[in-house]
Amino acid sequence: MAGDASELARRLAREAEAVCRHYLSNGRREGRYWLVGDINNTPGRSLFVRLHASSKGPAGKWTDAATGEHGDLLDVIGTTCALRSFREIAEEARRFLKLPRWQREPPIETNAPLRSRDPTKAARRLFAMSQPLTATLGEAYLRNRGIDPLVSAAALRFHPQCFYRPEDATTVETWPAMIAAVTDLEDRITGVHRTWLDPDGFDDRRLGKAPIETPRRAMGDLLGHAVRFGIADDVLAAGEGIETMLSLRTVLPSLPVAAALSANHLATLLWPATLRRLYVAIDADHAGVTAAEALSARALDAGIEAIVVCPRLEDFNEDLCAFGKAQLRDMLRDQLLPVDVARFMDVIPA
Repeated sequence: MAGDASELARRLAREAEAVCRHYLSNGRREGRYWLVGDINNTPGRSLFVRLHASSKGPAGKWTDAATGEHGDLLDVIGTTCALRSFREIAEEARRFLKLPRWQREPPIETNAPLRSRDPTKAARRLFAMSQPLTATLGEAYLRNRGIDPLVSAAALRFHPQCFYRPEDATTVETWPAMIAAVTDLEDRITGVHRTWLDPDGFDDRRLGKAPIETPRRAMGDLLGHAVRFGIADDVLAAGEGIETMLSLRTVLPSLPVAAALSANHLATLLWPATLRRLYVAIDADHAGVTAAEALSARALDAGIEAIVVCPRLEDFNEDLCAFGKAQLRDMLRDQLLPVDVARFMDVIPA
């Protein structure tokens, strides 16, 4: 039975994206992963399935960052179909594998621009095609969020007509977008994050993001990597969102920060070998708290001091917009160690 399970799991892994589209239909592909809420096919982003084998592991393996659960595609089939025995799961897996390809996967989008087979190369190409952020809608977007664009350094760029494909659409739209480079510990671009912006300006509801269903998306190799601002050595602050981490850097411009882009990616963030202390900027929701706990536990296991810093509202960008730079700075002063207060609060932001 173990041999049958291993062989079925390998065959399913070769069709990982088709399996996810069929059984985890409430999720979506982002780069090399399929993201969904949980193994019960709940909408969300906590569970990620590896679609292609890599140095991080084989295709078909999944991890739920919110619960720590993990498994393979046989588990996905068993749970989503409410099957109790291995025989039932195996029968369903074999039935799926016998389906014609057109029944496993959606039709090819003939009217859309061709996608690169290598999402990392596509990400690098998009970042290279983009322009500096200065004097663009992207810079205005950050200023509208209370963020000093100067602290974004070279990690952010702007594209005036970035492709956006609505879910289940056969055509694409173009919107201006802020483009963020996702990098590894060697500063190599492994992916990009796109924030599509409203060319007509800002309002209180959208805060400058384009009026589309998912104005934020990432592509490329994201797991373990991040959008990085500043060069980390022995101290680093890490959190989920770009605006969250740039809010910290706006009031602490010399503090290196990393935005992992989501709760599940924050839980798996990689850090430099020289790191000795990690500040984890928590988002005040269940997924954010769970991810911060998971990252902190990993850091402590590696002998790294882990300190959670908490916003007063939902995240630190909300705090920055609501209370201003001076008050956010004072709030952080109470949460940083004295040695880091002396080290990183020596530059007074304008």
